[in-house]
Amino acid sequence: MTDPDAPPGWSYNPASWPQRLPIIGAAAVGFLIAGYLALYQARVFPTVWEPVFGNGSEVVLNSWVAKGTERTLGVSDAALGAFGYFADVLTGLIGSSRRWRTMPWLVVLFGLFVGPLGAVSILLVILQPFVGGWCLLCLVTAFISVVMIGPAMDEVLASLQHLRREYDAGRSVWRAFWGLVPEPPGTMAVATGS
Repeated sequence: MTDPDAPPGWSYNPASWPQRLPIIGAAAVGFLIAGYLALYQARVFPTVWEPVFGNGSEVVLNSWVAKGTERTLGVSDAALGAFGYFADVLTGLIGSSRRWRTMPWLVVLFGLFVGPLGAVSILLVILQPFVGGWCLLCLVTAFISVVMIGPAMDEVLASLQHLRREYDAGRSVWRAFWGLVPEPPGTMAVATGS
């Protein structure tokens, strides 16, 4: 049986809690790991845990890539990652299972946090051999980022399809993007707008 909140033509609802909770859980784990690495980079911890690659994590986390990020942006790459994962958790938790149509702005924002974080993670993994080491926890966070992309982009696609249907019907895409259109007949609007 298809979820009544599923987008037209979909066999499942990408905004349902069973679809979103694994993404939120993965992002929470990523936040904890990236936060730990950021605390090492801020010298709160004198060493970083590395069970596989010897001193590889220290090499990577103190590399020219890490130092360049901090000089350029004023914050460590791990702290940026932690912020990104926190934003993934926050934007993943907000809204109901109808948010693909009631809050497209939030779903697109969610996708913007998840997608680029995954791309940056891949880039940082590619750079690890060039800085002279490997970082197990960095690899774990990169894996988490990449695994989150597919499910998050499903929900973004559902929202973009909704906006296209609004456009094709001659209605305001701008109003639909901000969730300022009435719920279709037979659905119950939630007071919070979600």
